Amino acid sequence: MKRINNSVIALSLFVGIANANAQEKKTLSLDEAVQLGIQNSKNLKIDAAKIEEATADLLEAKNRQLPELKISGSYMYLPIKPNVDIKLPGLSGGAGGPEVHQVLYGSANLSVPIYSGGKIKYGIQSAKYLVEASKLSTENDKIAIAYNVAQAYNNLFKANQSIKVFEENLTASQKRDETFLKMENNGLIARNDRLKANLQTSNIELQLLEAKNNYNIANINMDLLLGLPETTELSVDENYIEEGTDVKLVDFYVTEARENRKDLQALAQQRKAAELGSKSAKADNLPSIAFTGGYVAADIPKFLTVYNAVNVGIGVSYNLSNLWKENSSLRQSQAREKQLAATDELLNDNIKLDVNREYQNTDYSKKRIAVFEKSAEQANENYRITKNKYDNGLATMTELLDADAAQIAANVGVINAKADAALAYRKLLQTTGTLTIK
Repeated sequence: MKRINNSVIALSLFVGIANANAQEKKTLSLDEAVQLGIQNSKNLKIDAAKIEEATADLLEAKNRQLPELKISGSYMYLPIKPNVDIKLPGLSGGAGGPEVHQVLYGSANLSVPIYSGGKIKYGIQSAKYLVEASKLSTENDKIAIAYNVAQAYNNLFKANQSIKVFEENLTASQKRDETFLKMENNGLIARNDRLKANLQTSNIELQLLEAKNNYNIANINMDLLLGLPETTELSVDENYIEEGTDVKLVDFYVTEARENRKDLQALAQQRKAAELGSKSAKADNLPSIAFTGGYVAADIPKFLTVYNAVNVGIGVSYNLSNLWKENSSLRQSQAREKQLAATDELLNDNIKLDVNREYQNTDYSKKRIAVFEKSAEQANENYRITKNKYDNGLATMTELLDADAAQIAANVGVINAKADAALAYRKLLQTTGTLTIK
């Protein structure tokens, strides 16, 4: 019997430890959450690959200005005796010629570009602009990720705070039910009134269940966003809701956006690259000049041997078909310049709209806090007065429960309004490109 008891105790301890380790608890500040989100972002991994691709294009453009050195060699076996007829005076040919059954041949060719109409130079500069554009696009994506993490963090905070409010009110409601049950048993209140109070408690329980469900969903969303195990239970730092207390005039944020928006800066780099692309396309109509050099060696046993056949010179290349063919590459590049110029105008208009909209939303969110705080103050006072009236027989049970429900809703509203205002301020900073990533 003692052995069985020991086994049960050991099993209980094992289950307790397993349950304790099943869900890891982690406290994160908003800045720490943003860092994790950036480190584990799948989108940024794609961006990193795009930067590598643009860097490889730059390397390819730089390689075009380097010398080209090619070597080749071949060996050929001739199974059938060829008919060698040498026409040079003093040398015999025809059927009595030498026995040739194999040929060895080797060559080396060097080409150093001297002039290409600027294609190489423009190609290198254009590739540099595109690398910079890729990096700026990555920075813009980082800012977007920082806001997305803040949004998920905000949802988790609101869900957690709602749980606290509903748990406090559920405890108070359950104590009230116990009091009302005693009062009913003593004949002080009607059974119907006690049942109304029980119904209110059940409603609070349902609200609590919904809040916990929202919290669990928000927690899983945060875990996935931050690259954490799905079983990690996150605790948030509520101090972030104090952000955005000092909001400047809207013109300040419009100017900030024009100076700091990474997508606008990336577009400027793309426009520079497109302009160089047009110059490079015009260079197609110009000749190319290169320094050339070569070395040839050949050996045909019993017939011919050639060594040290070195040549140097200048090579000129020009495509004569350019005289009657229209330069389609130039037209394509010019069309891209127009497209990017129009995109730039559209982006500037959208930036003005975004900044003004988020500025209004931030101002609206701050004003909502004051309204909700006033509403909560009124609801709390109303509940206190109604409770006193009910205790003195001057208010009905329905009025008391309605006042309690209004009090709960108002207190939750204050928390949500503060959280939404902090998030709205971060959204404003995102639209200006100044959302800090520490």
